[in-house]
Amino acid sequence: MAPAQMETAAPVVAPANRLAGKVALVTGGTRGIGLAVAKAYAREGAKLIIASRTSSELKNAMADIKALGADVTATRVDLSTRASCESLYTGAIRSYGKIDILVNNAGVLGPLLPIVNYPADEWDRVMRTNTDAVYWLTRAVLGNMIPNNGGSIINVTSGVGIKGRANWGAYAASKAAVINFTETISEEISKYGIRINCINPGATRTMMREEAFPKEDPATLPHPNDIVNAFIYLASDVAKGTTGMTFQASDWVGRQF
Repeated sequence: MAPAQMETAAPVVAPANRLAGKVALVTGGTRGIGLAVAKAYAREGAKLIIASRTSSELKNAMADIKALGADVTATRVDLSTRASCESLYTGAIRSYGKIDILVNNAGVLGPLLPIVNYPADEWDRVMRTNTDAVYWLTRAVLGNMIPNNGGSIINVTSGVGIKGRANWGAYAASKAAVINFTETISEEISKYGIRINCINPGATRTMMREEAFPKEDPATLPHPNDIVNAFIYLASDVAKGTTGMTFQASDWVGRQF
């Protein structure tokens, strides 16, 4: 088992039932940040739909979340196509009738190469998964959130989306696009009581981080459980009126609200 998966940190916030009655859809919800967020939401009383490409990971994650007493549905899906994103949304509505919270967490790193050497098919794959899927899912979910006059959409971005970095190619470009998309659409949907924000997790103990920085010691990094506060805050009613912003998860470690 990879070092990034070995240690488990305790949740930093005592559950307060702040998401009771809400339904949350979390993509990439079977490991790393996505699984930590899904579990945190479950502890806060939310019903969950978790999505991933890997059946075995879905089975294990669903068992872990059910052990917390949560109502959870798991869906195997590749989010690189519009049809798969819309199918995920349709299934979620069929299961729960609504979506109050969407966490666009699923993403792929792609090769770390100069743009001049970057394979075109890899560029397309990364952009479809990291950027297009955010658009497709957000657009679909708004079809439910607008009539319900409320909801929270949380997009996971990256430090290289805020400030580009050599050799980060499509990943950096995709995350920058997500930030701009968030800022753009926030002005369009706020009149419906819907908020949309980004979270930059920063350096966190995940498999993707280990892939990008293989020489780094994962034990020196925060565990995904340590950064879930920002996700709980933005999903809760406490954050009503907060929209179009990019939050640094590190600012919310141990923070009470």
